[in-house]
Amino acid sequence: MAQIFAYITHKGGVADDTALELVAAAKKIDAGASVTAVVTGAGADLDAVCNDMAASYGEVWKIDNEAIAYPNAEAVRKVLVNILPADCILLLPHDTFGMDLGPGLSIKLDSSFAADVADIEGLDGSTLKLVRQEFAGMVSTHVECDASAGAVLNIRPGVNQPDESKSAAGQVVDKSGDAGDLIVSRTFLEIVEAEAGDVDITKSEVLVSVGRGIEDEDNIEIAQELADAMGADVSCSRPIVDAKWMEKSRQVGTSGQTVKPKVYMAMGISGSFQHLGGIKGSPFIVAVNKNAKAPVFQVADVGIITDILEFMPELTEKIKEL
Repeated sequence: MAQIFAYITHKGGVADDTALELVAAAKKIDAGASVTAVVTGAGADLDAVCNDMAASYGEVWKIDNEAIAYPNAEAVRKVLVNILPADCILLLPHDTFGMDLGPGLSIKLDSSFAADVADIEGLDGSTLKLVRQEFAGMVSTHVECDASAGAVLNIRPGVNQPDESKSAAGQVVDKSGDAGDLIVSRTFLEIVEAEAGDVDITKSEVLVSVGRGIEDEDNIEIAQELADAMGADVSCSRPIVDAKWMEKSRQVGTSGQTVKPKVYMAMGISGSFQHLGGIKGSPFIVAVNKNAKAPVFQVADVGIITDILEFMPELTEKIKEL
């Protein structure tokens, strides 16, 4: 039976949504495995996260150290090298921190590494069978990963349904004394909060989000009319901000805002992991795109293959009629 660990990211005493997604991912590797959570940080916030995770993981390893009060991949990498057993499988969220942490960690552990894992087909002996995506999500590739010496897997956020059973009744084990020397060259200085825009999309319950399919800056008004009819706000993907058609505060994604709406309308958005990584809380996702192979359809609750410039005005009129 594989030894499976999951690294838990958290902020303000609350675990990230990916924490419960990693439980589901681990069960795809080995349905009967007892998964261990690893939580690093300092103080009361760390304790709160550990106690919460004990309901979902068989065991929670706590590493309390002021050097990692703010997550520093260089320092966390040292911690994990010191505490993880040989040949284990470690799951990380494929977000900006996970991308910083994972590759170098696999080298230090002398284990296999796979990034942006979209699905796990299972463990056959020492061979992990995974699904990744290439060419901006247009092609799914089936990958075999040798886990005989362990593996580090960066799991794409949002592709696994969160395991909310909370039936583990695990225990918290303090591993702080095993962290070792955490002297690193990289030093945390401060958090600089982004300037607030005219609309705070992080608090929106319904978002109409536009991507390249909007085609022209003037067409954003079509999305705004739909949003007004729905009582929603308009957000966007990165290309719209890069084109200076909308302000940065409206961007959803790993390099933009993290949002937790109840309903997310993805209009003309392909669905890269950088964009989907900014959507939390398992909202009801409606995806509209001309490209039937757009990756966003893999996470959508409802997918519609059509031109958004034809679809949005019709939907607006139907809503107004209601």
